[in-house]
This record gives sequence, C-alpha cells and structure tokens, in this order.
Amino acid sequence: MNQTEDPKVTSVPHIVKEELLASGRWVKLEKTTYVDPAGNTRVWETVKRTTRQTNTDADGVGIIALLKRTLHKDCVVMVKQFRPPLGCFSLEFPAGLIDEGESAEVAALRELKEETGYKGEVVGVTPVTCLDPGLSNCTTQIVMVNINGDEMENINPTQQLGDPEFVDVVLLPLDEFQMKIDELLKKEKIVVDAKVYIFAMGMMQAFFKPRELPVLKQ
Repeated sequence: MNQTEDPKVTSVPHIVKEELLASGRWVKLEKTTYVDPAGNTRVWETVKRTTRQTNTDADGVGIIALLKRTLHKDCVVMVKQFRPPLGCFSLEFPAGLIDEGESAEVAALRELKEETGYKGEVVGVTPVTCLDPGLSNCTTQIVMVNINGDEMENINPTQQLGDPEFVDVVLLPLDEFQMKIDELLKKEKIVVDAKVYIFAMGMMQAFFKPRELPVLKQ
C-alpha cells in the first residue's frame, strides 16, 4: 500500500439521490442521500437556488469595486441593506444573480450600475467559488472593477433600483478599510458579510504588516 493511502477510505464520495422537500420562488430544500468516504450512506439537508441559469456554474456575482478620484483616497464601494434572514442591516459588496445569457463580467457591471449608479471597468474575475457549502450549493464569482470617479457619469451617480430594493451606498477608504468597518460596527447594529471582512483583513496586512499573521482584538 502506498504510504499516502488511508486504509479507512474505501469509497469515492458521491450523491445517490436528491428528494425535494419544499420549494419557493427563489430557493428549494432537498434531502440529499450520499455515500461518504468510508462507504456509509448518509442524509443531508440541502438548500439550493431555483434561479441558476443554464449558461453558468455560478448563481451570481460579488463586485469589489474601487473608486478612484483625483485628490481623494481610493475607496471601496459598499452597499448596506436590510436582510430579512438576519433581521438587521448588512454591509456587503454589491452583488446580484447572473441572468440568462450573461457572463460574470456583464452581470457585475449591470448590478454595479443598478445598485450604486457607478459605471466601471472589469479588471479581474475569480473562478467559481462556494459561499456556504455546509448548507447550500450556492456559488459566486467575484469580479474586480475599477471606477473612474472623475468621469461625468460617476460624479453624481444615480441608482437604478428595482421594486422593492432599498440599498444605501457606502464608500470606505481602501487604506483604512478594516478600521472604518470596525467603527461602523460600534455605531450601528449591522452584520458584515464574511467576504468583506476577510478582504478588509487582507488589505490591512498588505498595507501595514505584509509579513505577519493578523491579530484580532477580542
């Protein structure tokens, strides 16, 4: 036996069947029967979106948009909105679902314009990534966008929100990103999206302590 082989692993994990338990307009709940690495048959409760399009493996996009303006600090464009599952406001990157026939890039620029009013240029796209794999098969692609804040249409941007969307735009300086988020948390009852806070920690490290692990205050 090869030294890297695990004698306890006797099976390739795989899905046996998926049974619908409940379905709504946007999501559905399934009972997933699967075989684990030890060959045991097990059951999992799985949430799935009902909206994934045929042309993509990602449900939606998240947008890291950097606003660049003359004589101003570079700012990350954020959105704040009330999220019923949390029962409070959340601080997030602009985001949205991918429509039929759209690429991640096209969806990101559309959602950015709708939620914030800004027009930007895509400078990078991540692979398809999972969001909460212990609960759902929901996936996203993060799209990096630069915004020229000196362009006329970006000086006084106008949101193009649909009904019933209510979204506040929040600009946070890139070099103080984590600090400004922490200040906001002390002032308001708000939950920060995990992707946002991890990005903020990364920016803090890049700016100030690139060769050290982050230390979080308790």
